[in-house]
Amino acid sequence: MLRALRSSSATILPKPPQPQAFLSTIHPHVDPSQTKCTTPKPFPYTSTLQTLLQPISDQNPPPHLSYAPLFQFLTGQNFLKLGQQIHAHMTLHGLQPNAFLGAKMVAMYASSGDLESAVTVFRKIKDPTSLLYNSIIRAYTNNGYPLKTIDIYHEMHSLRLKGDNFTFPFVLKSCANVLDVWMGECVHGQSLRFGLELDAYVGTSLIDFYVKVGELRDANKVFDLMTVRAVSSWNALIAGYMKEGEIRVAEDLFRGMPCRNIVSWTSMISGYTQNGLAEEALSLFDEILKEDSEVKPNWVTIMSVLPACAHSASFERGRRINEYVNRIGLESNPSVQTALIAMYAKCGSLVNARCCFDRILENEKNLCAWNTMITAYASHGQGLESVLTFENMVRAGVYPDAITFTGLLSGCSHSGLVEFGLRYFNSMQTKYSVEPRHEHYASVVDLLARAGRLAEAKEFIKKIPMQPGPSIWGALLAACRKSRNLEIAEMAAKELFVLEPENSCNYILLSNMYAEAGMWKEVDKLRARLKCEGIKKNPGCSWIEIKSKAHLFLSGDLSHPQLKEIYNLLEALPEKIKAAGYIPNTSFVLHDISEEEKEQNLIIHIIRITKNLRICGDCHTVIKFISNIYEREIVVRDVNRFHHFRDRACSCGDYW
Repeated sequence: MLRALRSSSATILPKPPQPQAFLSTIHPHVDPSQTKCTTPKPFPYTSTLQTLLQPISDQNPPPHLSYAPLFQFLTGQNFLKLGQQIHAHMTLHGLQPNAFLGAKMVAMYASSGDLESAVTVFRKIKDPTSLLYNSIIRAYTNNGYPLKTIDIYHEMHSLRLKGDNFTFPFVLKSCANVLDVWMGECVHGQSLRFGLELDAYVGTSLIDFYVKVGELRDANKVFDLMTVRAVSSWNALIAGYMKEGEIRVAEDLFRGMPCRNIVSWTSMISGYTQNGLAEEALSLFDEILKEDSEVKPNWVTIMSVLPACAHSASFERGRRINEYVNRIGLESNPSVQTALIAMYAKCGSLVNARCCFDRILENEKNLCAWNTMITAYASHGQGLESVLTFENMVRAGVYPDAITFTGLLSGCSHSGLVEFGLRYFNSMQTKYSVEPRHEHYASVVDLLARAGRLAEAKEFIKKIPMQPGPSIWGALLAACRKSRNLEIAEMAAKELFVLEPENSCNYILLSNMYAEAGMWKEVDKLRARLKCEGIKKNPGCSWIEIKSKAHLFLSGDLSHPQLKEIYNLLEALPEKIKAAGYIPNTSFVLHDISEEEKEQNLIIHIIRITKNLRICGDCHTVIKFISNIYEREIVVRDVNRFHHFRDRACSCGDYW
């Protein structure tokens, strides 16, 4: 548009249009996704716009500065075409913007998504001012060009133009985005020179910058020096302490706030969730749902608390939050629905996850939504559904990224879709220009090894163009037990003992294989090594949600108030499942003892099914029988995936 204006002759001027000519361009630019009505609704700003247009229509030539309030009015309204027409009107009258008017035009174009025109206007101003530079700095920052922002600030500084409280916050935000600590500190120094160290806006931006670059001590110093602290200053520091895991300090700050807003509450909820404190996050969320609460949750709060439901496998809490989402009108928010997909999938309800995915309009399903659904299917062992969802995503014109392929390859691996998995892996670079990462190579090793193709997996590792890490060797070691290949298991374990010497799981897995082979001397050596090096086994635990209350069971824990009733039920199980055809698989018990003692140990082991570890083969068999005897579906989430037991069968098809 601007290139056409440059070629226009300023000597041949058409008659300026009347205000109605500009107003007629408004309605066609209403968001097309909105429902159309038979009777057009009146544009709410028509009278204001008419008033602003009057000066440029009544006088010839129009006053130069009469255009400024028009561009300012259009900023953020997303009426780009109307702004272009007013710009054309000004140009055809031979008027060129000065720095003040140029700043308004830059803001209008940038807020309407036309950054190219904003930059063109900026570059044509002969005598730029701080106001003009502030407008382009804000434009670059808000449109996601932090390096451009920093370059423009350098240019502004070289012209000896003074920055102010509208300059530094955006430059600091850009420095934080690219983790440019040195530049941020320079900007801090400039703000001190110009006497802005006590400005609440600049101070908050400095706190946020230091938090994001990991300099929490400097953030705290800035906070302590502030005489007037805005709520945003408190929020930024709370977020910083939560990020560093300093929970108690964040809690003290939160309690000490003179005034809190929804961002304050959301920062705490998000911090609790990120630090694995699901109950604390859910409790705080419950507080702001009370009738007398000073604030109410928004969509960001909802997205912050849902992972807490997933972390604690609290399906009922998640379902109630979903109902609240529907009540406050957020059911059409794609980001909220995506968070609900992840929550339901991690709580074991793939049906609900799919329902949330289907609620998102097709044209609003972004890459994150597709990735979440693909990963959900993968975690439930539904590899074929992962593949179909991936193909639908590509057909919808959404191109995959590295996260997509992590979920897709995992789904193929857990379902034995070896050829599909290899084909997708080989197409990553050639078809989709996605560079394979460490996790993708680990998925291919897992894919081959699970299928018993250990030799191929071993050869594949040799060809990986990076140093194989724990996930790669771990996948190989885990698959060796099923194939009973001690030679490759010992090779993989040797690498793992070096890469992660404190991970007890690797020692235990190899020890299990030695025990199955009757190599008790080797078992004793590994146990002695664990004891000598002070490596402790992670205690097994499981938990179940009943009537919205989570019941946690630790291995060897006898503290549950209904312990007697639980054991009475469990003691009757062995005879029931044996009568149904269960035969204990004593190979999963790792003591050099008699078969009768082994069987008794299995009975005790059944009581302590551990969902924080990989479910063992005998537990897997037992739960099939239990689900059949009591005619109930049992969903077990172990460290790797979900198992849905029903009618003496598991959703994994015994491939896990």
